[in-house]
Amino acid sequence: MIKRTSLLWICFCLMCGAEGVTLEGLLSAPFPTDLTAAPKGGRVAWVLNERGARNIWVAGPGESKGRRLTAYTEDDGQEIAEMVWTPDGESIVYVRGGDFEFPGRTDPNPESLTAGVEQAIWMVPASGGAPRKLVEGMEPVMAPDGGSIAFLKKDGIYTVKLGEGAKAEMMLHARGSESSLRFSPDGKRLAFVSARNGHSVIAVYEMGAKKLVYLDASVDRDAEPEWSPDGARVAFVRIAAARRAFAFGPEREGEPWSIRVAEADSGKGREIWRAQAGAGSVFHGMLAVNQLLWAAGGRIVFPWEKTGWIHLYSIGATGGEAMEVGDEGDYEIEHVSLSRDGHDVLYSSNEGDIDRRHLWRAAVGGGAARKVTQGEGIEWAPVETSEGAVAYLCSTATMPAHAAMAAKGGAGRALAPDSLPAAFPAAALVTPRQVIFNSADGMKIHGQLFLPPGGGSGKHAAMIFFHGGSRRQMVLGWHYMDYYHNAYAMNQYLASKGYVVLSVNYRSGIGYGLNFREADNYGAAGASEFNDVQGAGLYLAGREDVDRARIGLWGGSYGGYLTALGLARASDLFAAGVDFHGVHDWNLEIPNFVPAYDPRKDPEAARIAFESSPLASVATWRSPVLLIHGDDDRNVPFVQTVALAEALRKQHVEFEQMILPDEIHGFLRYGSWLRAYERSAEFLGVRLRPQQRQ
Repeated sequence: MIKRTSLLWICFCLMCGAEGVTLEGLLSAPFPTDLTAAPKGGRVAWVLNERGARNIWVAGPGESKGRRLTAYTEDDGQEIAEMVWTPDGESIVYVRGGDFEFPGRTDPNPESLTAGVEQAIWMVPASGGAPRKLVEGMEPVMAPDGGSIAFLKKDGIYTVKLGEGAKAEMMLHARGSESSLRFSPDGKRLAFVSARNGHSVIAVYEMGAKKLVYLDASVDRDAEPEWSPDGARVAFVRIAAARRAFAFGPEREGEPWSIRVAEADSGKGREIWRAQAGAGSVFHGMLAVNQLLWAAGGRIVFPWEKTGWIHLYSIGATGGEAMEVGDEGDYEIEHVSLSRDGHDVLYSSNEGDIDRRHLWRAAVGGGAARKVTQGEGIEWAPVETSEGAVAYLCSTATMPAHAAMAAKGGAGRALAPDSLPAAFPAAALVTPRQVIFNSADGMKIHGQLFLPPGGGSGKHAAMIFFHGGSRRQMVLGWHYMDYYHNAYAMNQYLASKGYVVLSVNYRSGIGYGLNFREADNYGAAGASEFNDVQGAGLYLAGREDVDRARIGLWGGSYGGYLTALGLARASDLFAAGVDFHGVHDWNLEIPNFVPAYDPRKDPEAARIAFESSPLASVATWRSPVLLIHGDDDRNVPFVQTVALAEALRKQHVEFEQMILPDEIHGFLRYGSWLRAYERSAEFLGVRLRPQQRQ
């Protein structure tokens, strides 16, 4: 059982931060993503974002610490992701550039590079050396023999050999939009998802015959293809067809989803399992390489909300009863991977510690789960190395996210302790407290409370933070997503400046079960989360250490929506706010996710959606606000902020604006985050006058 990371890392952190807390110092903490284990040799690799310069790091069993494998130095907004190892564990193929949230859209260029940018696939030796560009494209998948990759470009599926000077060749141009490429174990076939107009099918391309076989095609949405170990069959998820042209509203039940298995040769398939009606009938996924994991013993592992909480289950590939994997109880699993032998699953969950994440291990055939980590830290993204060690990402309340590894039965050790800059103020940070308060309608809401260091006398200004998503949960420490890792840094900074800060896990977020996530009338169906906004304000207003006349709001995306909603409907309670790329009119937002949505075709739904929007209540908005938005946002269109600014001007509401040309929704540049947070702190300092520490 892993109880802590290495003493070296902890001692290093405690020596940092003697000169106090600055935004630049807090945001200097590097952020790790994409942890992956090599098929051989015991190595692991991950991407580390250091002040906007993203690089691949690698660590092996014979190395005392990890090393930087690539040498990108610029804060240019070019991400690295989609890493795949060669079968011998000696090289890594990766993608640099592009938009990984919305694949296929125009490549983001937040630094406004006049030469333009590209999305390209590269290869680098794990032992060190210069990366080599293979080809422009995305979503590479390694052939089992290690000699080539298949990948996507806008006009189809391509392949390229990994040798020097190889030219890409089109494998096929299929009708539809292709994704989820999966080689068969022998490398002779390639399965993929082909999304069509309103439905999707699983296709198998036979290399030798150069022909397509569609697997058990239907009117439904088929996804997540997973090959059997012998390469004869493909399992996949089927979600029933629906013409529901709406989003951001509760969906607790529907036509049950199912799992099917089809023969790769003939395409003939059959259903092996179907969700029950009621709870769990609507598919809700996990964070994994695939939503179906074909494990040892012919069992298929999958996520299901049968009990109203997302747990893991397994079923035989020929059908039968689903068996729960792990423990019963009120908790949710999140990051999931198979052990190397396929007998166990490793996963993160909030079992027994609902506002954190810890790691667990359970047999796919059933039985109690075993703890892998425990304590007051946060752990996620576990993978087992080829030598049986467990690598994972982790953080605490004062220690930022980092990669760690634990040998069998041993304590975890940080893999890159030297990556934390000396300016990072670990010793000056506060540990947030779990608080549970009443929403305006009586629902129990969890939050994290940051108190100014040393307490201090008198009444403090206060800030309420709302995460985005809304399918997110803030935790009692540095977050496991980069956007909220940065937000946690901002909350720590505000606390250091004398604010009482409350981070709110409002309804429609994750971590607290199906009914909380699919709350009645949430979002565009009624904005029931406003009850949580009010409840948070009243909770702070009732504290003896808070000046109720100086309570502000801030948040991004869905959090920007709730910030704007709070200011529009309750300016008497909230004195000011900072709205990062928020939703201000649901009827402008829903088409971005459901293109079929047309307000004219459903006037009643459109009316409710607008009444659930901040713009519907702008007439009662009086408090000043700072609007921050990148104008290349593909998630919340920039027109949302344009529309709000126009409405505020007509109402003579004071607002400031900070527009970031060419930035996308989740800012890609470190410099963008730093500038935006500095501007926010300046704005709030003038509007709320926080009590300064002596």
